Amino acid sequence: MTRYKDPFEKQPSGTYDVVVVGGGAAGLSAALVLGRSRLRTLVVDAGEPRNAPSDHMQGYLTRDGMPPAEFLALGRKEIARYGVELVRDRAVDVTRGVDAPRSDDGARGDDAARGAGVAKGEDFAVALAGGRTVHARRLIVTTGLRDELPAVPGVAERYGRDVLHCPFCHGWEVRDERFGVLATSALSVHQALMVSHWSDDVTLFLDTVAEEELSDEDLRRLAAARVKVVPGAVADLRVEDDRLTGVRLADGTVHDRSVVFVAPRAVPQTGLMERLGAELRETPFGAYPVVDPTGLTTVPGVWTAGNAMGFAEQVVHAASGGYRAASAVVGDLIMSRLDAAVAG
Repeated sequence: MTRYKDPFEKQPSGTYDVVVVGGGAAGLSAALVLGRSRLRTLVVDAGEPRNAPSDHMQGYLTRDGMPPAEFLALGRKEIARYGVELVRDRAVDVTRGVDAPRSDDGARGDDAARGAGVAKGEDFAVALAGGRTVHARRLIVTTGLRDELPAVPGVAERYGRDVLHCPFCHGWEVRDERFGVLATSALSVHQALMVSHWSDDVTLFLDTVAEEELSDEDLRRLAAARVKVVPGAVADLRVEDDRLTGVRLADGTVHDRSVVFVAPRAVPQTGLMERLGAELRETPFGAYPVVDPTGLTTVPGVWTAGNAMGFAEQVVHAASGGYRAASAVVGDLIMSRLDAAVAG
């Protein structure tokens, strides 16, 4: 099996046209467009992709079934060809309205490196956990979200294997198996109804959700889908020979199941954008930045893409969003430079 290595990782210093915070599909896609557009670009990657627990990703044309780690390794190789720098670090703070120092590496000359056209004192300073501070004229934040799983023994250990969250990601691979759906709220009814398309044998375990929380419409739809509803707290998942075999209730009853779907609590990683004053919008899956069609937040000069801007952004959506945001950034920088030249 081919082993992939990360590209060269330079220690960040000086000023960049764009800093991309997050090195998943959205961030790497953005970096590819920026590098090809001759912009000095840095990707800050903490190395914590949301899909890391999965052995494969699905539904991405020409990449269906590819291991996520292999996909990201190929992306890092591609951006390196265009001079994009990548550093393994975490962005811990960001401020706006600082004067950036001159670039100290002579990359493409001072005019090219500083040709973004942003007025003096309007750069972003990004503090990294490693102790360095880097400057950028524009930011693309692709920090994703974190999944908080129910504290049921066995769920975290099996997550990404036979404990799953998305039928579009994994439904084909587990089709016609015995599904369980572990409810985390009344919204889990929707998940049970959806996964019933991939199997005729689905049981919804209410766990901490009271039967009274289900509406009459919920019950009618569950009955039409032939989804069995089981009340009562779930004690744990049963595993034999490294395979999920059942769901055990607190009363000791065991229901044979080979796959369990669960809806994790989404925790958007929007801290950097919040520090800059970005407006957020509340959704049933967390608070996300208010953005325009390109991913521009309410903070001038700050774009976002991927799961940092929405819960349902799959890998293919994230890559598309990163491309779209980067294209908008390139246009913004070009027009800013030209406007500055016209103004004299």
